[in-house]
Amino acid sequence: MLIFIRHGRTEANARGLLLGHADPGLDEHGMEQAARLSEMVGPVDVVISSPLRRARETAAYIGVDVEIDDRFIELDYGEYDGRPVNEVPASVWAAWKSDVGFRPPGGESLAELGVRVRAACEDWALAGAERDVAIVSHVSPIKAATAWALGVTDEIGWRTFLSPASVTRVGVAGGAPLLRSFNETVRI
Repeated sequence: MLIFIRHGRTEANARGLLLGHADPGLDEHGMEQAARLSEMVGPVDVVISSPLRRARETAAYIGVDVEIDDRFIELDYGEYDGRPVNEVPASVWAAWKSDVGFRPPGGESLAELGVRVRAACEDWALAGAERDVAIVSHVSPIKAATAWALGVTDEIGWRTFLSPASVTRVGVAGGAPLLRSFNETVRI
């Protein structure tokens, strides 16, 4: 089973800032969420994490030996990274939502993110068929992994909601992914 875990809350998340490659750590509430996630997920065989601090801190609650896979890093929001969501011009949101190839200035497109996440999922699928693999990541990569599991395009990301400190489970049988759950959340 591939168990995708969205990291716990950060102060920037709580303030409604876009967090791409910005690297804040978990706030106190996020640490509580990470501890609860550990209980919710239970023991796993392998723990993979995005290189960003908020994911690594969450992963440390899941397992001791954490392997970093850069392909699970959050979408690069470019010049919008760290800015409030409501400061992104409406024209930019419209372009983003209508074209997965849209790249914000200095950032990356959802299509580019989808390519790297699908490759990572394919690489981890064999291990996920035999063992429980926890992958601690971010909202956009987990949505891309969900699209991979469902065999659909990255546009689905705009039609899904993924909470901080949530779990999405993808089984792998006969080499094919199967979405088992989406957005299981912990309550604090």
